[in-house]
Amino acid sequence: MTALHSSAALRRRRAATAGFHLGAGALAALWLLPIALVVVTSLRSFDDISAHGLGSWPRSFTLDNFSKAWSDGGQQRALINSLLVTVPCVLVTLALAAMAAFALSRYEVPFRRSLLLLMLGGNLLPPQILLIPVSKLSELMGVYDTLPALIGVQIGFGVGFYVFVLYGFMRSIPVEIQQAAVVDGAGPWQIFWRIILPLSRPALAALGALSFTWIFNDLLWAITVLRSDTKMPITAALIGLQGQFVSMWNVIAAGSVIAAAPTVAVFLRFQRHFVAGLNLGAVK
Repeated sequence: MTALHSSAALRRRRAATAGFHLGAGALAALWLLPIALVVVTSLRSFDDISAHGLGSWPRSFTLDNFSKAWSDGGQQRALINSLLVTVPCVLVTLALAAMAAFALSRYEVPFRRSLLLLMLGGNLLPPQILLIPVSKLSELMGVYDTLPALIGVQIGFGVGFYVFVLYGFMRSIPVEIQQAAVVDGAGPWQIFWRIILPLSRPALAALGALSFTWIFNDLLWAITVLRSDTKMPITAALIGLQGQFVSMWNVIAAGSVIAAAPTVAVFLRFQRHFVAGLNLGAVK
């Protein structure tokens, strides 16, 4: 009887595993279907789509759509603008957040808890209620319709969240490591640069990958502080691309693929850090 029960339990586990994989595979295929449709559409010719319809089986392929989106649609300039905004934002935000989190987590800073709650509370505000104040403030400061204005907005609204996350991670580092460094004569800057920062590299990598994706894909703040088409990042340029190529869905799809390529590359490069980022700041 024991062998029969064991055999039945083994069959049930195998059936449950097979059912899980089938269900997960079906959900993955359903999720990937729109992406595959966009990629295939970006490779089809306009004559093929106009003659047989957008949902028909493709009959001809071409790479001219990417050339039109890249040059005629302004995707090249928009991609450069996005990188000019995203890369400095990620580097500066993580640098400021790391230093602030180090001070708040390793030293008795006055009103530490209030500062953390203030930073977290700032991220809980809906960004829609701040659109007009941010736009007016950028005009008063004389930086409206410039990339530095967009960089400043992204840094200002991102640093609080990153400080809160890094604070939880740095606080979990054993205090004995810092005490040993102090005994050896290390100062606060040496402790931060040579001990805390290297130990926080997984958290910084995860936040860097996440922040790159968030900032690169942002549209709201771009259309709030920018006006000129030549300064728009690639997400805002996609709107102009739809207006320029109204019925040429193949060119619009090609522009979408170009806009998604950098974030996909970052995700594939830092995939394990994305997963690790889900546990940042958790109690260990």
